[in-house]
Amino acid sequence: MASHQFAERLRSLVEEDTQGATTVRIPRGGHVFNCGDLDDDVYLIEAGQVKTVTYSRDGKQCLLSIYAPGDVFGELCQASCGRLETAAAMRPTTLRRIQSDRFRAALADHDLLEAFLAYLALRVSEQQQIITNLVTMDSERRLAAVLLALADKIGKRHSNGTRIEQRITQEELSDMVGTTRSRVGYFLKRFVEAGLVSRHPGAFLVVDEGGLSDYLETASL
Repeated sequence: MASHQFAERLRSLVEEDTQGATTVRIPRGGHVFNCGDLDDDVYLIEAGQVKTVTYSRDGKQCLLSIYAPGDVFGELCQASCGRLETAAAMRPTTLRRIQSDRFRAALADHDLLEAFLAYLALRVSEQQQIITNLVTMDSERRLAAVLLALADKIGKRHSNGTRIEQRITQEELSDMVGTTRSRVGYFLKRFVEAGLVSRHPGAFLVVDEGGLSDYLETASL
């Protein structure tokens, strides 16, 4: 996958150039950077989980992405003057902070540049899909699509389904879906009753990816 190829190539370069990156530890709820900050460093997650959010003029929050170990974030600041989003740790998190000048110099490596371009193309495709879902799907189907995306990104596959072990609150899910927390709770209950998701010890949710995919295809007919 393009995101993993880029992250692995970046990790190898960081290990070769120990002076170009520093280790940063962020407590749960702590901010890595805030919207409007002028730094443009890039981050690689060693452990933990980070979310990026943006805010409307009236203060309403929109959750943009969730990042897990091995993911890279903060790279979009290379194309803008200042941060366009806020990044916060969802649990105690360890990061490798890569100085922007070192990152740009590293892009002279042909393999990293190719991986970075493929990664950016994937990010654009993902954002286009999110916009399409907001326009064409009702909120219940958007939740199903979000759960599938989370299962693919941070889930672990087991015989009984894909386990999302990291806890994600209903409020965070509602920010991703664009609906209320109570509606997310109601939809999750419906998914549980239909056998599309389940709850097991040690996991936030266990997702039946095939069942949710079939639900989305059927609902779109």
